[in-house]
Amino acid sequence: MGGGAGVITSGDPDPRLTAEPRPAGMCCDCRVVKEWGRRLAQIVFVYLLGAVLFAINAPSLVDSGALKGPFWIRYVVLAGLCLLQLAKHRAPALALAAGVPLLAIDIAMGLTLAIALAFGDLIYLAVLYGSRRSSQTVVIILWCYLGAVIMVAVVFSDSFRIALLIIISACSLPAMPVWWALNVRQQREIAEVERARADQLARIAELDRDAAVAAERASMARDLHDVIAGHLSAIAIQSEALLTMREHDPQRTKTVLRSMRENSLASLAEMRAMIGLLRSTDGQDAFTSPARLAEFERLVRSASAAGLTVTVEVDGIADLPAAVDLTAYRIVQESLTNAVKHAAGANVLLRINRSSDTLIVEVTSDRPAGPPNPAGAGLLGMSERVDAVHGTLSAGPVEGGWRVRAEFPVEEA
Repeated sequence: MGGGAGVITSGDPDPRLTAEPRPAGMCCDCRVVKEWGRRLAQIVFVYLLGAVLFAINAPSLVDSGALKGPFWIRYVVLAGLCLLQLAKHRAPALALAAGVPLLAIDIAMGLTLAIALAFGDLIYLAVLYGSRRSSQTVVIILWCYLGAVIMVAVVFSDSFRIALLIIISACSLPAMPVWWALNVRQQREIAEVERARADQLARIAELDRDAAVAAERASMARDLHDVIAGHLSAIAIQSEALLTMREHDPQRTKTVLRSMRENSLASLAEMRAMIGLLRSTDGQDAFTSPARLAEFERLVRSASAAGLTVTVEVDGIADLPAAVDLTAYRIVQESLTNAVKHAAGANVLLRINRSSDTLIVEVTSDRPAGPPNPAGAGLLGMSERVDAVHGTLSAGPVEGGWRVRAEFPVEEA
């Protein structure tokens, strides 16, 4: 089916799809042309308005003898003042300075309202768009001008009425654009300050969100390490011990397997508790409870099954604050796990002492720890947990071994 002129048929490509894309700079050039066209239109409008105003007032000024020289000079002066407004964004103060000689020409030939208004527009633009220093300079010059006019009017006038008339007529025209520009500039500066403040608050809020996310990630990393690493490390070491056992010992094998199963179940239970806590909307899980220091015997059995000889000295662990109770349990868990990994077969002393205002947890092995694992996060996690409950932690070598000591402040029951 053929297509006529201006008609797109089913076999013809859509010219909107096949047209060549316009260069990126073309759009920018179009915007610049439109902006300059708008400015020129404004200047032409101001010039025509001033020319009409001058033409209306010219007959009365000629009759009074206030005008001197040919009229065309004033039209040229008016055109020059209007063209200087093109520099209002780039160099408004320089445009104002260039307009002073033009104003002086008009004053010498008899001041006209149209040219005075055009020069007042340059004053307005210099105060509004100029730098802070140039704007302040214009204001200072205006104050000096006002002071000079007032002094001349008071000294050389015959009456107060004439002096007041001179002051009003000579000061109102330059003072009004300065006052107006200062008010507009102040509003703009206030708006800029508010925008900067809003941006700063937004950045602070973003930093707070990032810090909260980082803290939550660190907390989850500690919990995952405590829940998984300890139990899996014990399982790995115990299974390795079974594989390397030279003589078959049914009782020993049964003990190790029982400990491995206990660690597996404990790991699953704590993982379910963590998942339930993360899924809960109110941050509480009614079906699980956090680990408590009173359950340390389970940790001791697991460490003993892994080859450690653990001696326990406990004095008062009841009625502990929940946060301290959980943190102390994690310290014991991580310390025994580290002893299993780095001091296999060592004798370990677990000492827990509760006074009126302090809980002390101390785990000491009689063998020095092995070389540190760069990827390990146990000591860092313990330190962060103890700091969270305002306690103190020390971990390091002692005579012939290694000791981890944590002190927690507790309230007297």
